[in-house]
Amino acid sequence: MRILITNDDGIHAPGLEACEQIARAISDDVWIVAPETDQSGVSHSLSLNDPLRLREIDERRFAVKGTPTDCVIMGVRHIMKAKPDVIISGVNRGRNVAEDVLYSGTVAGAKEGTVLGIPSFALSQAYTFTTKHLPNWHTGIAHGPKLIEKILKEGIPKDVLININFPDCEPDEVAGIAVSTQGKRDAEFLHIDARHDGRGNPYYWIAFARGIKPASPSGSDLAALDNKRIAVTPLRLDLTDEPFMTRLAALLV
Repeated sequence: MRILITNDDGIHAPGLEACEQIARAISDDVWIVAPETDQSGVSHSLSLNDPLRLREIDERRFAVKGTPTDCVIMGVRHIMKAKPDVIISGVNRGRNVAEDVLYSGTVAGAKEGTVLGIPSFALSQAYTFTTKHLPNWHTGIAHGPKLIEKILKEGIPKDVLININFPDCEPDEVAGIAVSTQGKRDAEFLHIDARHDGRGNPYYWIAFARGIKPASPSGSDLAALDNKRIAVTPLRLDLTDEPFMTRLAALLV
């Protein structure tokens, strides 16, 4: 089995090392094509106005000056001699649940693999304030390979990717697996942090609100992580809302 791995935290991210360990527990034919620098939050963007710079770091290990989507396309269309059987994107530093999947470059790497017709997984490791600087990478390493192999054996439907989030706990503290829906936060989590530089000129950060705990709807990826369960969420490429499409057709056609 030939596996291509990528991420959005960059070629030197510790989560990429964790992803490589997961992939090598499944196969010895592993290729790495990851962004040269941190690309968190770039979603499914393509580099259309800038050239892609490719750097070979080692055998089957490459850095691309571009987005995770660029990396997957470069890996599949240019670098690899044969199409990969599986794409694994991650392991992201921080969870990718609820609205996070709309912004995530990690999820986008798996999404692009799905667009190309390749079974694809996005892996993320949750952390809290106390584990922020040393996430529990070994939780994904311990549980990821068997989980991925089991899903691959079952088969993934066309145009569906698998989003997996590991809880912030030790491997033996994982309470199980929860096949979850994509959650929805009730609170306003993003806000603008306005500051001034040394010359008094204003500048701004997009920041996360502190002290607000998101709601965790039952059956959601948010609830799964709260309960120390691995959240497994199938995501479709087709974003069409069919019930409302039917109502619009009755109204407009």
